[in-house]
Parts: sequence; C-alpha cells; structure tokens
Amino acid sequence: MNIAFDIDALRAIVAGTDLHSFARASMQLGRSQSAVSMQLKKLEQQAGTQLFIRKGRNLVPTEAGEVLVAYARRIIALNDEAALALGATATSATVRLGLPQDFFEDVMPAALSAYSRKHAGVHVEIQAGPNHVLAEEVRAGRLDGAIAFFPASSAGESDGDLICELPTQWLAHERFMNDSLDDRVPLVLFDHPCLFRQSALAALDQAGKRWKVAVTTPSLPGIWAALRSNLGLAVRTQHGMPKDIRCIGEKFDLPELPPTALKLLCASNASPAAQDLFEILYHETINQVAPGGIRQTY
Repeated sequence: MNIAFDIDALRAIVAGTDLHSFARASMQLGRSQSAVSMQLKKLEQQAGTQLFIRKGRNLVPTEAGEVLVAYARRIIALNDEAALALGATATSATVRLGLPQDFFEDVMPAALSAYSRKHAGVHVEIQAGPNHVLAEEVRAGRLDGAIAFFPASSAGESDGDLICELPTQWLAHERFMNDSLDDRVPLVLFDHPCLFRQSALAALDQAGKRWKVAVTTPSLPGIWAALRSNLGLAVRTQHGMPKDIRCIGEKFDLPELPPTALKLLCASNASPAAQDLFEILYHETINQVAPGGIRQTY
C-alpha cells in the first residue's frame, strides 16, 4: 500500500527544523504542541523509523529525518504552487533566498521587481548573512538558493554557478587618504570566519606587514561606520561602496589582494517558482554588478 504523508504534518516538521523548536513551530502554525507531537508520531509510524532525536531541550532530525524534511520542502512548495495556480488558496507559495548585504540596495530590488511581474502571488523570504552561513543554509535545505562570495580559486568547482569575478580592494574613508599608517595596519573586519578577513590577513602576512584588528562587526553598515570613524581599513569589493569610501591600496603600498568569485547556489529540490527567481536573480546580478564581466549560460 502506498503511504500518503499528511501535508500539515510535513509543514510541521519543516517548521520545527527551521525554527529549531517544535514548540515555536506549533505557535507559528497555530496548533497545540500535542497536535504537532501527534503529527510527528504519525509520520514516524508511516516512515517506519525514528525521524527526530532529542538534543538538549530540542528535537533534531536523524539521517532519515533530514531526508524526509528535504522531500517535505519540495512537496509543500509544489502543493502551494499548484493551489496558487488554481486560485484555491489565499496563502502564497514561498521562495527563500539568501544574499550578502552588499546587494540589498540594487540587485535585490531589481530582481524582486522583475520577479513580481511574473509571480505576483509568490512570497519571497530574504535572509542576510555571511557566506559560510548562506552556503550551509542552502545545503541544509533551509534556503532555496543564495548568492555568496567564494575564493576565485574555486571558480571552476561544482559548488554553485559562477556569475562573475570581482577585484578585491583595500578601502578607507576619504579622510583617511590624508593620514599615514602606523607600524601596524589597523583593520576593520567582519567576524570570523569571513572570506575578506582571511584574504586581508593572508596578504599582509605574506608581505611581512604587521597588522592589528581595530574593529570587528557582523554587519556591512558596521564596516562603513567604522571606516567613517577613521578607525582603520577594510577589505571588500567596490560593489555597493559608499561615495565617501575610497580604494587606498596603492597610496599606502598595501599588498595586492586576490579577486573574489561571486556564485549562485541553488538547492537541488528547488521548486519551479524558486528556479524562475534564480534565473532572474542571476541575470540581474550580472547587469547590476558586472555588466562587462564573466557571463555564464544559466
């Protein structure tokens, strides 16, 4: 006999996995914790194996649970897309996208505007974050896709589709141009781990230049604010660089930095609605970031 998994039960395990708590999932879904527990128990009976184990105060998926959650995302996405196409639901399908903060002011609005004209009823959920987090979220199925920075040396690897390569620059506020560097280069960095942080430290160490960390921050606005306070130098691409920030590598004889690859990552089980968004995002990123740069066939 074929097993028919309950769509509401599948929504429950996806929500519980994403929120790292079935208690929070029950609140989000508007159900009691006992109802969600019963749905989980029924799924385990149907699957014939344990899907979640207790870790601390929370339940985390087993290997079998991770497999079912991945399929559940696809089933839910297709179910909601079909219902939306037939006008049978007031709840829109959802596409979950991750982006570095560098692209929030140009790439994101351009892509969402173009996408909304084609999929007016689809809800797009945006997550900002560092590259390693976005890549892991896609691999884990918590994001349908993401744009992320990678070392240029990874351009030929299978992890994602290469969009373009961008020069990496030493940056400082325009007032810093009139200052001189101390015996140790002051750095404004993202929290560890960070691709640009690693590039800066490796280049300085290889050149035999001493450095010190002046500021660490988890946000791009924090980087710009620290530069405007003349607290040090940052390493980044020029994309999204404010008008009062300058490239200062040549002035202070700083070592050359390796270029950075920009890639589009897509979940293997992304829905057709998600795939449409990624195609638009891919081409809008090229148009906004590197109109004369590398172009791949998506």
